[in-house]
Amino acid sequence: MELELSLRSVIGLLLLGTLAVAGCDKQSQPSQQANETSGPANAAAPAPNGMVDRSQKGETAPTIPFTDAAGKKTTLAAFKGKPVLLNLWATWCVPCIKEMPTLDTLAGRMGDRLVILPLSQDLKGMEVVGPFFQKNGYKQLKPYLDTDTAFSVQLGANLPTTILYDSAGKEVWRVAGEFDWAGDKASALIAEAK
Repeated sequence: MELELSLRSVIGLLLLGTLAVAGCDKQSQPSQQANETSGPANAAAPAPNGMVDRSQKGETAPTIPFTDAAGKKTTLAAFKGKPVLLNLWATWCVPCIKEMPTLDTLAGRMGDRLVILPLSQDLKGMEVVGPFFQKNGYKQLKPYLDTDTAFSVQLGANLPTTILYDSAGKEVWRVAGEFDWAGDKASALIAEAK
């Protein structure tokens, strides 16, 4: 009887432990990121890959300030007159890292017809973004920083999220999750911006 009770206790504790670990899984990544490079807690949730969302079409671009690599403040309004492809990403985000080379390729192909703005959500800014860009040898992309993660918070966005704004600063669509920005589907989507 005592052995049976002890065995039940062990099994119960194992089940409880398993549930606790599973419930913490979503939080473990942001905690680890806080020690390395951090982003908003909601950014840790996986986004569905390549899902195009037009539910915010026509919404005005946020007026939140962010900085360039030199620390100069700017806003999306500074790019008005050209379509802007805003990419919210972070150095600790695996899908973000995977799609960055395709954004670099797209930037080379589009030239000055489209502003591609990779906006890092890393809390440590250029301390981690600079080495990341240097290590990966991006030739066309220039890093921008949102160390307060204000864009992710205001837009309710997981990482990566990429949003196309037309030349008037109105949202055309957004894509949640990893996407091949050098592919034909991306070209067709970008053609929707005026």
